[in-house]
Amino acid sequence: MKPLRPLVLAVTTLVAGVLSWAGARLWNSVGSLPGVPAAAPIVLAVIAVVLAAAAITLRGRLRAQREREAGAKGVDPLFAARALVLGQASALVAALVTGVYGGLGVFLITLSDIPPARQGQALTALFAVIAGVAVMAAGLWLQRVCRLPDDEDHDRDHAVQRH
Repeated sequence: MKPLRPLVLAVTTLVAGVLSWAGARLWNSVGSLPGVPAAAPIVLAVIAVVLAAAAITLRGRLRAQREREAGAKGVDPLFAARALVLGQASALVAALVTGVYGGLGVFLITLSDIPPARQGQALTALFAVIAGVAVMAAGLWLQRVCRLPDDEDHDRDHAVQRH
């Protein structure tokens, strides 16, 4: 499985943000723009915590397994593969969601006569962006934890061969 690159997440976030901003402008000119759900930053923060907890747990168990500590629980390869896929998928979805809320937040902030209700939505969008970045970071960290030592050697060999 190919590792997910931070550049892919950044480009995805940027493209989704620009499209969201343009869509918000269009939607607002035609009718009333829907609000930002208050639960969005909370849900994203919970996902980030779950991914970080999985990374911490796997990191400790893998380290104990590598160092052959007495009584160390092994890591089921299928569980590690599922955690890796969950981390990568969460990071990609978070990149899209972060871009959407970022574009919407930028649009709301740039409104000339922003009503107080929309100010609250802009703040909620900001918190959703922060939580989305946390999900992306936790997903990339979980991916890093699930990397096999052979993968790191293989990546270094390819980097040396390319130069």
